[in-house]
Amino acid sequence: MEEVGYTFAILAALFLLLLLTLLAFGVRRYQLRRALGTFDASICMLPGSWQMGVCRYADKHLEWLRLFSLSPRPRHRFRRSALELQGWRQPTEAERAKIQPGAIVVMLRHDKQELLLAMSFDVYAGLSSWLEAGPVIGIGTWR
Repeated sequence: MEEVGYTFAILAALFLLLLLTLLAFGVRRYQLRRALGTFDASICMLPGSWQMGVCRYADKHLEWLRLFSLSPRPRHRFRRSALELQGWRQPTEAERAKIQPGAIVVMLRHDKQELLLAMSFDVYAGLSSWLEAGPVIGIGTWR
């Protein structure tokens, strides 16, 4: 009879751990979305390898955080002065299943590395404005 009690206690502890982990995911997601300067954006660094996440504007960086992670640190940081906007396009049929509905694919270059971000068109307008209004990087030199 004692074995049943131990088994139940272990299963109850595992279930509580699962619930706490899900709660932590929810709290992190809520805090990320409510912060000023954040938006939903899937990223593709390798062809076909889309990951869902949240982008955050920082002073000199664009930060990308994984959606399904408990880490408060960004997975990728892109220097604002090194980001070049290459344009946008509609997603392909294969991409539509991997990104959020209604998103466009924005093509960027960061230090000679190509990357794709999937976001809504309104967010794209904000990103392009943020990049164009970049800080001075030298005397008499913008961007």
